[in-house]
Amino acid sequence: MMPSLRLQGCRSLHLNEDNGRFVLLAVLILVYLLCGAAVFSAIERPSELRAHGRWNGTLLNFSETFNISLQELNSFLREYEAAIAAGIRADALRPRWDFTGAFYFVGTVVSTIGFGMTTPVTIAGKVFLIFYGLLGCAATILFFNLFLERIITLLAVVMKAVRERRIRNSGLLPPGIRHDFSAYSLPGWKPSVYHVMLILGLSAITISCCASAMYSPVEGWAYLDSLYFCFVTFSTIGFGDFVSSQSAAYEYQSLYRVANFFFMLMGVCCIYSLFNVISIVIKQVLNWMLEKMSCLFCQRCNKANAFLGRRNAIRPGSRGRKGRFNHQPESEGPCDSDTEGRRLSGEMISMKDLAASNKVSLAIMQKQLSESANGYPRTVCGSSRHNGFSGGVGALGIMNNRLAETSNSR
Repeated sequence: MMPSLRLQGCRSLHLNEDNGRFVLLAVLILVYLLCGAAVFSAIERPSELRAHGRWNGTLLNFSETFNISLQELNSFLREYEAAIAAGIRADALRPRWDFTGAFYFVGTVVSTIGFGMTTPVTIAGKVFLIFYGLLGCAATILFFNLFLERIITLLAVVMKAVRERRIRNSGLLPPGIRHDFSAYSLPGWKPSVYHVMLILGLSAITISCCASAMYSPVEGWAYLDSLYFCFVTFSTIGFGDFVSSQSAAYEYQSLYRVANFFFMLMGVCCIYSLFNVISIVIKQVLNWMLEKMSCLFCQRCNKANAFLGRRNAIRPGSRGRKGRFNHQPESEGPCDSDTEGRRLSGEMISMKDLAASNKVSLAIMQKQLSESANGYPRTVCGSSRHNGFSGGVGALGIMNNRLAETSNSR
């Protein structure tokens, strides 16, 4: 009885999977921020100190040469800083608030890039921006979600076609479907999340390289600076130290602005999709870390009843792996799939259902928000928790539920 009580008491200290993943992710993000701050401080702080020294020397020399006090000179510089905030530069730039300039501005607003080169200075403009951005940002995020679904659908269709051709050429097709293979689907097959991430990553790199090849000669930037600008823009970080299409005139100006808009749109959509797929991989890594931590904290706990409450959450390197006692997990209901090994390897999309359902439902997000507020999770079916893609609200929630729903039809 004592061992049983001790084991029960040990299990009572465990967190459930969702809370454990949340706490672990928060700790890892904090560590990531601390490491990033240390690296950037070591790299950039010496340059900042040298720049301050050069600037102070320049001010002192200018003050002595033209017999102007430092106080008057600093007052003039503050006026110039205000002029910069209003969009005035020493070099000739295009008007900020004509129609094309305003269109460029609202594009950076709704896409959440926010370069900061153009900002409203009137009270009416600031108030209008609050309400305009509220609706525009929400609509753009929905557009990114729809793009994410369609790009995954396209990638899945292409990957399925490649797999079908490979199987057809290998001569492994059953005789009955060899002549009309398009009418059938590959049973239990889902494209790997790692393959999707690789394709999206290569697409983002290709778009960035092509855009940089355009920005370098047109804007006069170094190629590395152009790549830096592409990542900052496509990821919607938008520092504003480099901003495209700001000069008063360009050669082939109309063509350049159209190409600039196209590259920004495709780049933002592609990076947004890549970030969501990477978040799935991060979730898998967190599941694996939680399992290892549970074994360290409680050596006597069974893997099926330890820190993780979900037995088949996807973890890296778990393809085809059996349980600790060399038996497969038992089925929990009619929704369970017979292809657990595929889900354990990171394969995520059921092509039959993914091709049939081709739009994101707003009801998914509404139901997620409602159930999150009421304190109980959304469940697609019994095995939707097995694949590690359930849960979440918003962009990741839409993707998680799509992957969960499309992987449980069989």
